[in-house]
Amino acid sequence: MGIKSLGYMGFSVSDVPAWRSYLTKKVGLMEVDGSDEKALYRMDSRSWRFAVEKGEADDLELAGYEVANQKALKLMTERLREAGVQVKTGDTELAEKRGVMELISFKDPFGLSLELYYGATELFEQPFISPTGVSGFVTGEQGLGHYFYAVPDIEKGLSFYTELLGFQLSDVIDIAIGPDITVRGYFLHCNGRHHTLAIAEAPLPKRVHHFLLQALTLDDVGYAYDRLDGSSDKLTDSNLQAEESDNNTSSMITATIGRHVNDHMVSFYAETPSGFELEFGWGARDVDDCSWVVTRHNRTAMWGHKSVRRK
Repeated sequence: MGIKSLGYMGFSVSDVPAWRSYLTKKVGLMEVDGSDEKALYRMDSRSWRFAVEKGEADDLELAGYEVANQKALKLMTERLREAGVQVKTGDTELAEKRGVMELISFKDPFGLSLELYYGATELFEQPFISPTGVSGFVTGEQGLGHYFYAVPDIEKGLSFYTELLGFQLSDVIDIAIGPDITVRGYFLHCNGRHHTLAIAEAPLPKRVHHFLLQALTLDDVGYAYDRLDGSSDKLTDSNLQAEESDNNTSSMITATIGRHVNDHMVSFYAETPSGFELEFGWGARDVDDCSWVVTRHNRTAMWGHKSVRRK
């Protein structure tokens, strides 16, 4: 009766117009409401999955997690309050804004705003149409994707998200982030997706390192790579024109296409207008709590994922 999936995410961004262009023309999401102050985006039959709103943080501001029904929400509310978490309930105006039947809101130990809800709005009669032709994304029972979260205290983070919110550990990776710096990333699941949340005690400039979107086909990944690399802008009828285009096109790619050791996702990474990253992938394996066992890895990729981040 706990959390079923990651339902939606909200970002505080300094340049909303840049994000609007990025999410539609590069990533391929469907804008359903947009202005220079805020915008909402669809990626499936849900009325929205992503929100960007004018702010100075340029970081993840909100994560909304879905539960099955009113009973599950009540049980989670009681559990949180018994643990001393301040929970806000009964905000009908916020529930209407989110397009859900009922929700609660609270903060995790590090100040990230979280919401639990049920009864999200479905729009099957208005199919998702990607402006770039993305065939679709893996959502449904697995939710919208995942995000990698940098926390100042890993023990406190693991306690909150596993013991209180009910996430299960999939595996860990010892990640080398410098010549003499290695951090341990913990990959947590709440459904069949290998991880909905990854957390690490890492010295990163923002609370979110990246968020993931999982496409339906490998071709979707390749086309997205070209869009974010600027390659589609470079296809011209002469070598001279191509060279001139190269000089005027800036790639957003931060890591080449590769395959992860733990979830086996084939993906690449690209910079967002706020500086943190997007992972765009395909082909991840699922977890099964009946047979899955926790393992450890000492690298993130089987192959690829070579850094090409601009200095």
